[in-house]
Amino acid sequence: MTAAFPPTSILASIGNTPLIRLHGLERNLPGIEIYGKAEFANPGGSVKDRPALNMIIDGERTGRMSKDKILLDSTSGNTGIAYALVCAAKGYRVKLCLPSNASEERKRILNAFGVDVVLTDPGEGSDGAIRRCKAIYEEDPDRYFYPDQYSNPKNWQAHYETTGPEIIRQTEARVTHFVASLGTSGTFMGTSRRLKDELPGVICISAQPSTGFHGLEGLKHMPTAIVPAIYDEKLADANIWLETEDAYVMVKRLAREEGLLVGISAGGNAVAARKVGRQLAAEGKTGVIVTILCDGASKYLSEPFWEQEDYSI
Repeated sequence: MTAAFPPTSILASIGNTPLIRLHGLERNLPGIEIYGKAEFANPGGSVKDRPALNMIIDGERTGRMSKDKILLDSTSGNTGIAYALVCAAKGYRVKLCLPSNASEERKRILNAFGVDVVLTDPGEGSDGAIRRCKAIYEEDPDRYFYPDQYSNPKNWQAHYETTGPEIIRQTEARVTHFVASLGTSGTFMGTSRRLKDELPGVICISAQPSTGFHGLEGLKHMPTAIVPAIYDEKLADANIWLETEDAYVMVKRLAREEGLLVGISAGGNAVAARKVGRQLAAEGKTGVIVTILCDGASKYLSEPFWEQEDYSI
C-alpha cells in the first residue's frame, strides 16, 4: 500500500490480492481468458480497504486527522467497514451515514467495530447518505475529519498505486481489457489510468446499473445520481448497463461453478466481463479480461435472491 507497516499489523495485509481465473465464464469462448481480482481477500473483506487506508494516511500526513477528531463519511457499507478496521487499528473514532436498507450483515459488522451509525432514507440510496453526512459536517466541521470518498483523489490514487500494478504483474502485462462497475468510481478511475499509462493498448470498460432504481448495492447509475467529483466519464472506452437480476444469478453461478462466494457488485462485474468476452469471441478475437471481485458474499446471505429460480446468463 501507500505506507509501510510492521508485517504483524492488520494493515500490512491490505492489497496484493490473488487474481483468479474464472474458467466457467470462458466456456464456449475460444481464445478468451477471464480473471477476477479477489478483493474479498483484504482484511476488511472488500476492495475498499485500499482507498480507506490511503485517505486516512493522507489525513494524518496533512494534519486533518488526529486523535481528537472523529472520522465522518457516507457509505453504502464496504468503505465504512474499511474505515472502521483501519481506525480501530490506529485508535480513531468513526461516525458513518448509511442507507437504512444496507444489508443487516453490514450494519452488524459496523456495530461490532463500535461505529456510530446514522441511518438515512433508503429511498434516497447513497445520495441521501451523502447529503446527511455533509449536513452533519457543516454543523461542526472542527469536530470531524471528513475524507469524502466521492471527492477525494486519494481514493482513485490508491488503485493507481496498487491495484493497477498488481494486475499488470499478475497477468505478465497480458491484460487486454479491464472491466469494473462504478460506485465512487475510484476503482475504475485509478486502475484504468495506471493500465493505460503502462499498457497503451488496453481497453477499459465501465459498468453501471441500467436505471436509478436497482438492487446493486454500492453502485451508481450516473445519469440520475450525484456524480462523484473524482469520476471522469471520458476515461471509459465503453460502458455496459447492468440488470440487477443478472448480477444475482451470476453470484450464485460463481458460487456453484467456481467455488467463489462473492457479493452482488462482484456478480455485476462478472456479468460485464462475460459480455465483453462473448463479444470478442463473436468477432473471432482473443482477449485477457480482468474484473474486480469487490467483496465476499457474507454480507448478503440474508438476501432473498439466493432462493429464487435461476436462469442462464
